[in-house]
Amino acid sequence: MLNEPVGTVAGAGALLAILRDGQARTRAELVQLTGLARSTVSQRLDALLTHQWIVPTEDAISSGGRPAVAFAFNSSARVVLSADLGATHARVAVTDLATTVLAERTSDLAIDKGPEPTLQWLLDTFLELLDETGHTVEQVCGVGVGLPGPVEHASGRPINPPIMPGWDGFPVPEWLGERLGAAVLVDNDVNIMALGEHWAARPEADQLVFVKIGTGIGCGIISDRRLHRGAQGAAGDIGHVRVSSAADVVCRCGNTGCLEAVAGGASVAAKLAAAGVPASNSRDVVNLVRQGNTQAVQLIRQAGREVGDVLASIVNFFNPAVIVIGGDIAEAGEHVLAGVREVIYSRSLPLATQHLSIRTSELGDRAGVVGAAVMVIEHVLAPGTVDRAVLH
Repeated sequence: MLNEPVGTVAGAGALLAILRDGQARTRAELVQLTGLARSTVSQRLDALLTHQWIVPTEDAISSGGRPAVAFAFNSSARVVLSADLGATHARVAVTDLATTVLAERTSDLAIDKGPEPTLQWLLDTFLELLDETGHTVEQVCGVGVGLPGPVEHASGRPINPPIMPGWDGFPVPEWLGERLGAAVLVDNDVNIMALGEHWAARPEADQLVFVKIGTGIGCGIISDRRLHRGAQGAAGDIGHVRVSSAADVVCRCGNTGCLEAVAGGASVAAKLAAAGVPASNSRDVVNLVRQGNTQAVQLIRQAGREVGDVLASIVNFFNPAVIVIGGDIAEAGEHVLAGVREVIYSRSLPLATQHLSIRTSELGDRAGVVGAAVMVIEHVLAPGTVDRAVLH
């Protein structure tokens, strides 16, 4: 056994990381796992107990002598505020440190109203949900927000978001942080959906691509079980990849030929409306598909093919194990999946598709709020962050 001074080999944060797997462990087991002196382990455990990150379990573990106390991660130690803001609607939640949703609210909310009215609504909703769960602002360890546009993750500021007038460069973390007194992390909505789906439904997948097909189109990339954001946070913006079938179609980003301009929910709804079928958004399209409207079914399947055409290149380049289709249009189920699969399996390399799974999101509408919570939890419970917290 190593007689290491406090602060070497494993800090309090490293011990907490071990206990976060859900298994209760005794001091002796932690000594064996870490190689630390028993006194060091006890000191670190005491620090975690003081901050309520861990709790003694009700059932002591006995090996024939005096029962040994086991310690477990306390997922109720703090709460997380999470929000998934889309182009036209929002989902807001309070979760514990295991991403269990304690309370949530959904609402129609137009992101183009601008940052301050939107964030004021978000703040009011957060406070209402905290009250509903019996928690206070002081118990909030962090806030996670997903926005429907490019976000510079380091600063949390939207950068030239095409459907968010007035949001460019707006200091979202500072605005919310000053009013809630907690760290605020902001990312693109598709990135947080990818995080949520991977955390809750696909933790075994090393390489995963989450594709959101809603009003717009984007994808989040999990590489080696970590979210890949790219150099500036712009990775995965497939909605603005140029496709041949949209050569002359003007996209809302200002360019022509974007995938989103022909396969996004807004585009499909516009095509139906032009054909005399009442539809104004993604939800209308899905409802028509569910009702068996032939035109809607055909357009959704074709949208799946267009998305599949772009994803086929990604499959060849990135070789993911899983492609998850989410967003409003994913609610159309097998119709959109059929189009995506048809093109991917015909255009991608056989080796790349040999074990490829293509399916719809298991979390559905909750993927975003769960992912926003994951983003905060991984930040707050990172070993270095925990070590700094327990020393104060």
